Amino acid sequence: MATIESECSGYYGAEMGQLEEMQIFVRVVEAGSISRAAEQLGMAKSVVSRRLAGLEARLGCSLIQRTTRRLSLNDNGQRFYQRCLGILDEVNMLNQEASTQSDALTGTLHVAMPLSFGLNHLNSAFDAFMQLHPQLRLKLSLSDSQHDLVAEGIDVALRIADLKDSSLKARKITPINFVLVASPQYLQQHGQPKQPHDLTQHQILHYANLATPSWRLKDAAGQIHQVQYQPHISANNGEFLRDMSIAGHGISLCPTFIAWRAIATGSLELVLPQYQIPNLHAWAVYPNTRYLPQRTRRLIDFLCERFGDNPYWDQALNQHLAHTN
Repeated sequence: MATIESECSGYYGAEMGQLEEMQIFVRVVEAGSISRAAEQLGMAKSVVSRRLAGLEARLGCSLIQRTTRRLSLNDNGQRFYQRCLGILDEVNMLNQEASTQSDALTGTLHVAMPLSFGLNHLNSAFDAFMQLHPQLRLKLSLSDSQHDLVAEGIDVALRIADLKDSSLKARKITPINFVLVASPQYLQQHGQPKQPHDLTQHQILHYANLATPSWRLKDAAGQIHQVQYQPHISANNGEFLRDMSIAGHGISLCPTFIAWRAIATGSLELVLPQYQIPNLHAWAVYPNTRYLPQRTRRLIDFLCERFGDNPYWDQALNQHLAHTN
């Protein structure tokens, strides 16, 4: 029986089918099931099962323990998986080094992104990126839910967050600023708040993905004001809350990338603009266990250059405010 180490070493000179077996095995391990791996690979489940069984037969040992609920690696499988990662990363590096003379990007790039940010600003960005790289295949997942990048086979995810997940590598794309807004009609009827505590007397529209119904505002002296409220309307989408504010249903905390146009047209007015609201960032995050392919690296570079530290929606909003004040 060949050892895991000798089999892995032999893959350096192996034919392409063996590398494909390694890729299939890694995807099954990370997806957690054969059916999910088959879906991500665009292959029939029976083909993935057959290739996995053929791999184990050729190695002369089992790699995966199968139960009715889940797949798990045995000791052989764990060693083989780790070596596969190294070999596949080296193959990717060799391919990337060989293609450095060409600007053409190929293969499939799977990207996850927040729904509203994607629809409002990333559609035009990805259009421009694909115009530059027409041979690239793009797979996009738009959702405000958190993704398991490794299990779902996602190359890079764009997240708006105070990022704390140390298992992922990350790069800042652009700042995400926030404003309190309400319609002129609402403020005329209910009055303009003068200080943070006044917000407790108003109808508040709450972003449901926040852990608690509260806002933090900082005054000119640097003092933090924590405002807790009872939501009048709660929703998990910022565009819906913006539209409800425009309709006069209350005050909402909106990212400027969602609210900037409504403020510029006068559909929304700023509330307590003299107070600062903590900002977040849009990040590009990717698995820590992977060599970053050229197509992923080029996309991240492109997005950083396109949006930068002062994105166009903030520039437009600041110009509008400077003109009206």
